Amino acid sequence: MANKEEKAEGKESSWKDFIYNPRTGEFLGRTASSWALIFLFYLVFYGFLAGMFTLTMWVMLQTLDDYTPRYRDRVANPGLMIRPSELELEVNRSNPQQYSKYVNELESFLKDYNDALQEENEQCPGGKYYEQDDIENIKVCQFKRSKLRQCSGLADPDFGYAEGQPCVLLKLNRIIGLMPLGEPYINCTAKRDTLLQMQYFPSGGQIDKMYFPYYGKKAHCCAACCV
Repeated sequence: MANKEEKAEGKESSWKDFIYNPRTGEFLGRTASSWALIFLFYLVFYGFLAGMFTLTMWVMLQTLDDYTPRYRDRVANPGLMIRPSELELEVNRSNPQQYSKYVNELESFLKDYNDALQEENEQCPGGKYYEQDDIENIKVCQFKRSKLRQCSGLADPDFGYAEGQPCVLLKLNRIIGLMPLGEPYINCTAKRDTLLQMQYFPSGGQIDKMYFPYYGKKAHCCAACCV
């Protein structure tokens, strides 16, 4: 019995000594000076890594331009943004609730192009590129929603959906520095044998050159609304 009690006491004592040994002053097997050296090593080591990371990030940021991305070769040609943002539109003109979501989306999209808001922007000369040398003081050309006429939502708040002649708005994605050759325009076709009558606003589906080039989000979106 005595031997068993001594062994139990020895195990308990060794476990306690591992946590803290009062004879050697060790905590978890190390003295205070040993723990201090380890802490100092990792403090210097991780401080060095943090310094290297900060330095490399600072050097990289010095190579970047606030207005123009360094690499712009992933998207050579602009895509189109469509509103309403549906691949297929199902319109039942006798059911306003069915097409109301399309009407609401178009109205929300065009609110930033209200004529009163666009009056604050520059009235640019049409038919030619509006190049600006001072990139930090970019002016934005006006695009009033009234130019869309029947599809502006001003005279017809239902955008033609109530009459079975729905409006679809197209907008070029922004690419910095894009200056299209010739006269840019939009041409829509129907996937059926019979012809489909379409009207374009502005006429001919033309996109005026005065809206090019685009100088980037920081320059253009600070000058006016950017959607």
